[in-house]
Amino acid sequence: MDSRPDIAANRLSSECLAINFADAHPPLTRGQASIEADRCYFCYDAPCVEACPTGIDIPGFIRGIATGNLAGAARTILASNILGGSCARVCPTEILCEGACVRTAQEEKPVVIGALQRHATDWQMHAGTQPFPRAAETGRRIAIVGAGPAGLACAHRLAMHGHTVTILDARPRAGGLNEYGIAAYKLPDDFAQHEIDFITAIGGITIETGRMLGRDVTLADLEAAYDAVFLAIGQAGVRALGIAGEDLDGVLNAVDFIAGLRASTTGADVPVGRRVVVIGGGNTAIDAAVQARRLGAEEVTLVYRRGAETMSATSVEQAWAQTNGVAIRTWAAPQRLDGTNGAVRSITFTRGRLLEGRPVHDQGTFTLEADMVLKAVGQLFLPDPLDRGALAIENGRIAVDAQGRTTRRLVYAGGDCTPGDDLTVVAVRDGRNAAEAIHADLTEATGA
Repeated sequence: MDSRPDIAANRLSSECLAINFADAHPPLTRGQASIEADRCYFCYDAPCVEACPTGIDIPGFIRGIATGNLAGAARTILASNILGGSCARVCPTEILCEGACVRTAQEEKPVVIGALQRHATDWQMHAGTQPFPRAAETGRRIAIVGAGPAGLACAHRLAMHGHTVTILDARPRAGGLNEYGIAAYKLPDDFAQHEIDFITAIGGITIETGRMLGRDVTLADLEAAYDAVFLAIGQAGVRALGIAGEDLDGVLNAVDFIAGLRASTTGADVPVGRRVVVIGGGNTAIDAAVQARRLGAEEVTLVYRRGAETMSATSVEQAWAQTNGVAIRTWAAPQRLDGTNGAVRSITFTRGRLLEGRPVHDQGTFTLEADMVLKAVGQLFLPDPLDRGALAIENGRIAVDAQGRTTRRLVYAGGDCTPGDDLTVVAVRDGRNAAEAIHADLTEATGA
């Protein structure tokens, strides 16, 4: 019997892979967008606006679509969220703006705000014009560490104010989570890079890839060379399961699996097992599980230690996984991984239940055969590159005030490396708000 892990690439034809990783939610046509925009009540003090972390004037941009003013609609969106295009595709709108839509209570069907937002922002990007002018050059230079959503949003707003921005990123390509961590069918056709091109077209922004904080440059170096520093370094670490067998071949971090798929042009060269088990309950777990199935895995099981209602992945994401042939098993905690000749062959779980308001895993065990196990049990912020003691850390992340100021003067932070929800739209808000704080603080410091 072959003892090697049953993991292989090219499980499906190139035609099948192209279909599986095409845009999961095709854009609205002009007619569909017009009809959907007419469903909006254009509420005063609209609850959808309150539910949007970036505070987009949603009734305002939808009115623009309804009246045929796509330029105005796009500008309204992008003035609050310069990454409105990617957020329209990846935001959990069902628990944010659409979840608050008053149409839901009446018809159980909200206005499809995300799709309308995509309709307007796609128009702007295809137009090839820049809706925001760059102010006169101020002579101030700001360093941003991290070219993900927070860093890009901060850079664009600073450029609007006339500052010169240099973004440093450790990876070969800019984009952060949008480039490396989102399912390929959510942001297909190199959308993340097209959006970066749109953002940097304002001018005054330089991106230097392959530059890592702590290896190529220190925080002290940046403070000496720039007028201010914004840290958007995300979470570089991955939580371990802490169980026996975790070092077996075939046991991978889900984020690395997704990044490998995003780096592939066709997906044909990405190895996947026949029987894949994904451990976790968030969006990363869902994305990894669905993509494993779409790569040709015959069985994919997502296992979560508590009940489905406590999963951070929304009910819509859970349903999406099940629609794509992923089995979801809840109330199961990983106990050990077993293998043959150094390769994983199975994983054993303990069954759990809710007892007096707390989870208890005392209901025996069960074992799933697996030749690939993907871990998606959370990521960790690693403060090592920041020179220990340089910044205050709160619950494992960089402590900041409401505007992103850290405990170090003219050093700011935002996105996943700071406390808060790990959502693209939240990272964009953090970057935008920090840029305004940087601009205000530098202006106050110089009196100009």
